[in-house]
Amino acid sequence: MIMGTMGVFPVHNNQFKIGIKGRTSTAPADMAKVKDLENFSPSIDGNTEEWTPMDQEGWIRRAVTGKGLTISFSGKRHYGDPGNDYIAGLLLGTGQEVETKFEWTMPSGAKLAMDCVINLTTPAGGDSTNIDGLEFELLSDGKPTFTPAVSGGGA
Repeated sequence: MIMGTMGVFPVHNNQFKIGIKGRTSTAPADMAKVKDLENFSPSIDGNTEEWTPMDQEGWIRRAVTGKGLTISFSGKRHYGDPGNDYIAGLLLGTGQEVETKFEWTMPSGAKLAMDCVINLTTPAGGDSTNIDGLEFELLSDGKPTFTPAVSGGGA
């Protein structure tokens, strides 16, 4: 993938890394890909205030006063993969045990980094002929850092 690339890309060109040492993940080696993810779905929840001042003649005024980002993932449980094992290992975790760091590099080269909370929803399971599933949500904890893609320049 070339930084600052434009165009249409398959979903698999998105890259995700999770801090496998929780919030103390600082070194590049602490950030691991989660093997065998098949699906991701980001959603933004906005907090909106509404009010109806008299000078607006009955029309509502609105302001977005806060936001939260949730990214839902589903895939297969891959035993022995550091990222996959880290997330599955949060089965009984609460509080600071499920807090970590997250990085998303988009096909354009843009990058989103954030502290997050992991809500593990499916650590394994399925029919006897299925491969164990792994499903979880990453919920932003504070404001993410967004770094735009570097432009390729032009004449």
